[in-house]
Amino acid sequence: MRLKLVAVAVAALAPVVTMLAYNEIALRHQRNEEVRASAAQAARQASSEVERIVEGSHALLVSVSAMPSVRHLDVSACNEALKSVADNIPNVSTLFVIGLDGRPVCGSTAFPDGVTFSDRDYFQQILKTRDFTVGTYTQSRLSDKHVLPLAMPLMEGGIFKAIIVSGIRMDWLQNRITERGIASGDTVTIADGKGTIVARVPGAEQFVGTVIPDAYQPLIHAEQPDVIEVASQDGTESILGYRPIALPSSPLYVSAGFSKREAFAPINRATLTNTLAIIGGALFSFLAAVFIGNRFILVPISRIADVMEKWRNGQTTARTGMTGSDELAVVGATFDRLLDELDEQRHQNEEAEEERILLVRELAHRVKNGFTLVQAIARQTFSRSDPERYNSFAERLAALAGTYDLILSREGSASSIRDIVSAALRAQVASEAERIRLDGPEVVLPADTALPLSLVIHELATNATKYGSLGSEDGTVAIAWKHEGGRVFLLWTETGGSPVSAPTKRGFGSVLIERAFPAKAQARSHSDFRPEGLVFEVIFSAGEPAAKGEVETSDRHMVHSSKT
Repeated sequence: MRLKLVAVAVAALAPVVTMLAYNEIALRHQRNEEVRASAAQAARQASSEVERIVEGSHALLVSVSAMPSVRHLDVSACNEALKSVADNIPNVSTLFVIGLDGRPVCGSTAFPDGVTFSDRDYFQQILKTRDFTVGTYTQSRLSDKHVLPLAMPLMEGGIFKAIIVSGIRMDWLQNRITERGIASGDTVTIADGKGTIVARVPGAEQFVGTVIPDAYQPLIHAEQPDVIEVASQDGTESILGYRPIALPSSPLYVSAGFSKREAFAPINRATLTNTLAIIGGALFSFLAAVFIGNRFILVPISRIADVMEKWRNGQTTARTGMTGSDELAVVGATFDRLLDELDEQRHQNEEAEEERILLVRELAHRVKNGFTLVQAIARQTFSRSDPERYNSFAERLAALAGTYDLILSREGSASSIRDIVSAALRAQVASEAERIRLDGPEVVLPADTALPLSLVIHELATNATKYGSLGSEDGTVAIAWKHEGGRVFLLWTETGGSPVSAPTKRGFGSVLIERAFPAKAQARSHSDFRPEGLVFEVIFSAGEPAAKGEVETSDRHMVHSSKT
C-alpha cells in the first residue's frame, strides 16, 4: 500500500517535472539563440572599430602624401614634418618614407645605419598592388616595439616614387580594445592575415603574438561571417562570432567569444533551484504519502483487518469503533454494524439451535415410544398365533428403531455406513462378533439413505441366521464397501455355512431388499446364491444423483472392480 501511495505521489509530480523540463529545454534553446546573436553583434562591433582605426590610419597616410616636403622627397623638410605629425598622434609609433629599393628616405625618427625594409611583407605586397596595404604583426626596426604596419604608395603624376609607412602601436590597440570592456568569461580576439594574434581581451600577455590553432585557421579567410561553438585555447567552452578578413574593408580577423558557462549561469542557477525544489517537493510528497498513508489509510485498514481476525478467532465482541465522515471510517462503521447484525443473528441461531435440540430429543423420545407401542400391539395381536412371524417383525422393527436412534442421536443429519451396519447387526454382533467382518472407508450417508440401508442389512442378517452362514458354527459374513464418484458399492459375502440355493418364490424380505431405497438413490442390487454362500451386492448414490449414463458406467466399473 505504501508503494502504491508513493506511486500516486510520483504520478502527481510527473506533470510538474515534465513541464519544468520542457521550460528548461525551451529556455536553453532561446538563450542559445540570444547568445549566438550577441556573439555575432559583438564581433561586428569590434570589427567596425578596427576598420575605423585602420581607416583613420589610411587617412593619415593620405594626408602625409599630400604634404609638399613628402611629395617632393625633400629629406630635411620631410623629417621635420613627419616628426611633427608622429608626435601629435599617440597611436602611431613612427612615420617614414622608403624608396622602391627598400631603403629609408625620411622619417619621424633617425634610421639605424644600413637598415632596409625590402624584406617586409607589406613592402612586397605594395610593389605588387600599388595600393594601401595592412601588414602583419611585426617588431619595428626603428622603435623595437610591436606594431601593425600600414603602407601606401607615393604617386606623383602617375609615377610610383616611394612608399609611405606607418605602424599602429600594439599596446595602444590592446588598450583600446580593453577599454571597450567585456563580460566575465567573454573574449575578443584580433589577428592578422597569418593568424597571429595582435590583440586579445582578456589574457593579452598569454596570447598576443601567438598563432591561432590550426583547427581555427580556416576561419581567418572564411567566405562569410558566422557563429560556432568552440573550445578556446584556455579551455573555455564558448559561442564564437567571427568576422573573416575581407580586403580592403576588413584587413584583420576579429572574433568575439561568449562563455557558455557565464551565458547560461542564470539558467543553470534556476535549473539548480528548480531541481532542489523538485527534490524537496518529492521528499515532502513521499513523506506525506507515508504519513498520510499510515495515519489515514494503513492504520484504519489494519484496524479493520485486526477486528476481522479477532472475530475469526472467536472474539465476537471485537469492534473497530471507527466514526467519522471519511470513506474508511464509513467502511469501519458499516463493518461494525454488520458484526452487530451477525452477532445478533448468532444469538438467534443459538437460541433456535437449543430449541431444535430440544425438539429432536422430544422427537426421539416420541419415536421410541411409538416403536414400543407398535411392538406391544404386535405382540398382543399375533405373538401367540404366529410366534415366528412376530419374532421376524420384532427384529425388523428393532433394526429400524436402532437406525432411527442412531440418526436421531446425530441430530437427524447423517450417519456413517459403519455405524449404520453395526446398528442393523446389533443382535448378531452381540453374539457372533468374531464371525462378522466390516471393511470400508468412512462414508457418511444422509438419513433418507441410511434408513433403507439399515433395513436391507437387517434383512440379510436375518436370512443369514436362518438359512445361511450365521446359522452354522463355522460360517462368516464379510461386509465391504467403497465409494467412487458419489456412488457406494456394498458387497455382502457369506461363507462357511450350509449350501444355499435360489428361493423358488419371492417373499417379503426379497421385495424389501429390492425396493427399500428411494428412487433418487438410483439403487441397483444383485443376489448370487453360490454353493458356499450368498453374495449380495448393492450400488446406490451417496449424495446428489448422477446422470443416467454416468451411473451405468460407474456401476459397471465398480462391479468389475469388485469381481476382480
